[in-house]
Amino acid sequence: MALITCSFYSEVLQTSTSMTVALPHQPPTATHDRTEPPPVLYLLHGLGDDETSWTRNSSVERHAADAGIAVVMPRASRSFYTDEHHGSRYWTFLTAELPELVARLFRLSGRRQDTYVAGLSMGGYGAMRWALHQPERFAAAASLSGVLDVAHPTARQLLDQAVPHAFGPHELAGTDHDLLARIGTRRPTDDLRLYIGCGTEDFAYPSNRRFAIRAQEAGWQVTEAFAPGSHQWDYWDAAIRNVLSWLHGPAAGGRDA
Repeated sequence: MALITCSFYSEVLQTSTSMTVALPHQPPTATHDRTEPPPVLYLLHGLGDDETSWTRNSSVERHAADAGIAVVMPRASRSFYTDEHHGSRYWTFLTAELPELVARLFRLSGRRQDTYVAGLSMGGYGAMRWALHQPERFAAAASLSGVLDVAHPTARQLLDQAVPHAFGPHELAGTDHDLLARIGTRRPTDDLRLYIGCGTEDFAYPSNRRFAIRAQEAGWQVTEAFAPGSHQWDYWDAAIRNVLSWLHGPAAGGRDA
């Protein structure tokens, strides 16, 4: 893999920012058409992390090289991937400006079937929200230990303490921020696969179970990956390898131990 740190000016954020991009040198198999650009995974960081956290704390670069997938890791500060109530428009940056910039700078596949999004914790929320709002962009989306039920009173209390600038004082239940409401009311997209992974000792485990159940009841293709683990890099390092394998697996829901 070639690992690139790309600094640039964001018109949306009105400031300089960065992304880390891992680019495969060669396709994963000898039979792959080398003239075709590689698929791309947008990989989102968690609260308190940045665009370097995945490569510093996990083996994602090595696993992505084995899979022949390019990985785009943008910086999103402590925004919860929202257009912040007090702050910057990180949601608009992520969903509109970033993909256009990536397409201009790098030779990556622009086909929906080759485009994925995933993230951990805050990034798991961002990944699922992005996929549910723009399902026409992605073939699959994965959340690892995602904060998926932001409208739940316990989660909202923690968010008000950690990121009061992101959501502000407004009620979140039933809004575009409420993923459990959105997954239950949006018509399932047959060819959008969802992966919900979380450690069973993680504080986010109950909300991940609620989200997975709600998604399955609504008819979405869901792969559950609940196994022993907590909210830490030991779990996410192993989990991202499973996600990269799953991206190339059968296009069907299921359960993973």
